[in-house]
Amino acid sequence: IHRQLIQLRSRLESHYHEVQDFEFTIEKGILYCLQTRNGKMNARAMVRTSVEMFHEGLITKERALLRTEPAVLEQLLVPQLAPNFHAKSLAQGLSASPGAASGKIVFDADTAETRGRAGEKIILVREETKPEDIHGFFQAQGILTSRGGKTSHAAVVARGMGKPCVSGCEQIVINDQLRSAKVGDTVLKEGDVITIDGGTGHVYAGEIPTVEAEFSEEMNTLLGWADEVAVLKVMANADSPVDALRAREFGAMGIGLCRTERMFNATDRLPIVQEMILAETLEERQAALDRLLPIQRADFKGIFKAMKGLPVTVRLLDPPMHEFLPTAAQLELEIAHLHQLRDTIKALEDLPETLKMLNPKLYQQYADGLTPLMGALSTFKRSHMEAEVIAKKEKILKKVRALAEVNPMLGHRGVRLGITYPEIYSMQIRAILEAAALCGKQGIEIYPEIMVPQVATVEELKRIHSYVQRIRQEVRATHGIDVQFKFGSMLEVVRACMRSGRMAEIAEFFSFGTNDLSQATFSFSREDAENKFLPFYNETGILEDNPFEVLDIKGVGQLMKMAVQNGRATNPDLKVGICGEHGGHPGSIRFCHHIKLNYVSCSGPRVPIARLAAAQAKLLEDQYREPV
Repeated sequence: IHRQLIQLRSRLESHYHEVQDFEFTIEKGILYCLQTRNGKMNARAMVRTSVEMFHEGLITKERALLRTEPAVLEQLLVPQLAPNFHAKSLAQGLSASPGAASGKIVFDADTAETRGRAGEKIILVREETKPEDIHGFFQAQGILTSRGGKTSHAAVVARGMGKPCVSGCEQIVINDQLRSAKVGDTVLKEGDVITIDGGTGHVYAGEIPTVEAEFSEEMNTLLGWADEVAVLKVMANADSPVDALRAREFGAMGIGLCRTERMFNATDRLPIVQEMILAETLEERQAALDRLLPIQRADFKGIFKAMKGLPVTVRLLDPPMHEFLPTAAQLELEIAHLHQLRDTIKALEDLPETLKMLNPKLYQQYADGLTPLMGALSTFKRSHMEAEVIAKKEKILKKVRALAEVNPMLGHRGVRLGITYPEIYSMQIRAILEAAALCGKQGIEIYPEIMVPQVATVEELKRIHSYVQRIRQEVRATHGIDVQFKFGSMLEVVRACMRSGRMAEIAEFFSFGTNDLSQATFSFSREDAENKFLPFYNETGILEDNPFEVLDIKGVGQLMKMAVQNGRATNPDLKVGICGEHGGHPGSIRFCHHIKLNYVSCSGPRVPIARLAAAQAKLLEDQYREPV
């Protein structure tokens, strides 16, 4: 009977070229097959059987690559909740970054960093995260926010780091003052353990077991076949040497986006960046930039070494400067507390004389105890209440108010910042080229690329290009090496797409920043849209998909297609890619292949998904039809 079963299985698989789930019966020692159907499999089984069936001669490599949906590979790349767990969901937000994690709740990045370094498992819980919270991300197991969408700061950073994130969990009300959060009648205090599932958006009380990710030999084999077939290169977004090495492990063919502002938010650099922003003269600002230069140079050198032999695209500073400073509301509260504390200390300092005047006998009784109290007050006042402390915070508040903009995302940022403060971009360009020169001296093969964000006009690009050429000559004179690199522009402004033919006279490459380009094309703020009306638009069919997750081919895609055609009409060798989150979405990747982009770039953990999707885009290119 066993031999008959093996023969039946082989005959069915040979006929259907697919794993079979069949029913059988045995009567009088004879095996009868009752019915058969294609077997249902999880991602791990699908990958394994694809490779095995090819080696058995049942399917071709092409069929092996097409059997697996790219998106299901995510199950193999991040920790998942144990399949047999039983727990009631406490709340549900948006599935912002896949994976599951458990840990103790903390409500600020500093505490997350401290407790994480001490070996505790931490979940960082915030209303929403900001760039200055980045140090807390590194030590947290996962991130939970009550506000923000799938393209919010928390979501994008967590995906880049491969950490689970649930965003926009509006059922959770966070009270930073009390260091607690409330979900209905349930109160969660700092230190309580929760579990988050970034794949479903669910939040659970307590710790739930997880199953660790496993990058199997079969997965490596399948993705190797994908790379042989694909035309599109798959790059990764990475902002540190650690991120770069991790991206390389996932099979990234280079860094398509290195965001320099992420480096500025590290705890050892942020005070220097703030000094630079608060500087009142060019000399003061240059002094701060001179301190940042060796730090940035070391960062870039580390990334170049990690990616030796592969291209690294560095984006010059993009966000507005106010993002590196505390908020006005936060500063106003701190200043009010300091004034209140100063008044309290003044009253305590007057206490001995007041007591002596009102009740001399009582004063004599407590005189010995008052002396050390006065000493402690004096020490505290010297260390915490000097006039400079309040004056410094008031100076920062004044600067924050001066930098305030009605719409900062359409304001003083990106290339506009680099033109009005040329010393900032000059420092970054110098750091890139000096790092490249130092690597060159060590025999490290590097391919640096300098990318300018938020460009709208050719004149802007020309201005930054002039900085680059000047600094290139200076670096050559100092280091004796003429660094070879590419100079390019992000296309994330509609006007830049319309003028891509002229842009290509200067730029050697374009990279579509589809997150901002989608916002500009739809006139949507992605956070507001995802938190207010976009779900309703999707439910009612006004929009088929969330345009910040799935590339809008009918609108944004047409801008991209036109920009590619006009750019290559000027420069046939123009390299074009995409570095928004759409670069890891399989359907969007098919369109990128269709319009003949050279590469896509996505967060490191999505690189395997993009590699398989790029291969499928090539295999199915004859069947592709643009939506109308």
